[in-house]
Amino acid sequence: MNAIRAFIAIELPSQLRQQLGEMIQELQERCLRTGGEAARKAVRWVPAENIHLTLKFLGEVSVGNLEQLARMLRAETSRYTPFTMTIGGMGAFPNLRRPRVIWVGSEAPPALGALQRAIETGARTLGYPTEERDFSPHLTLGRVSQNATPAEIAAIAQALAGMQVKPLTAVRVDQVHLFRSDLRPTGAVYTSLDHFALGKSDHHSTAHNP
Repeated sequence: MNAIRAFIAIELPSQLRQQLGEMIQELQERCLRTGGEAARKAVRWVPAENIHLTLKFLGEVSVGNLEQLARMLRAETSRYTPFTMTIGGMGAFPNLRRPRVIWVGSEAPPALGALQRAIETGARTLGYPTEERDFSPHLTLGRVSQNATPAEIAAIAQALAGMQVKPLTAVRVDQVHLFRSDLRPTGAVYTSLDHFALGKSDHHSTAHNP
């Protein structure tokens, strides 16, 4: 295999992933109540263990370019010190009345946006396309099917409107991961190929050929 699907992201603590999993379960139950099994199945729910904060989706990456990517990430992350972000608040793209992507938001210091822009710029210099949309830090909980009926979408919107989101675990961000994504019949499987500590430039890459 000469290429892999890859992305750069912040991994979340297990406690937060557990909380997000409980939120997804509650949302599924609310969809059942508002629109039955059809509404619940109209959303492709993200497994809690797969939820992360994506900084840059790379797409197809040549295995031979992994070390080059690692050098870029090591250089960029070394310029930033660890910071804390708060997770909370539910939303949807494009909006809560016509949900297509269901998410939980994050409040983060300017350092997160600066770090993401630095990684975006670094990836562009290596030939990866720039994301056209502005960076909007969020954790995706589910994606509504393109084939969902208006009634199913209305039921999902109703379920979201009544959802109360409790304050969630704050996240201390002290490293960034380079993930590999394998698409399997049971869903995507993510594997961390390497991680890069914020504020340290002495990290020796462990990126390896898959």
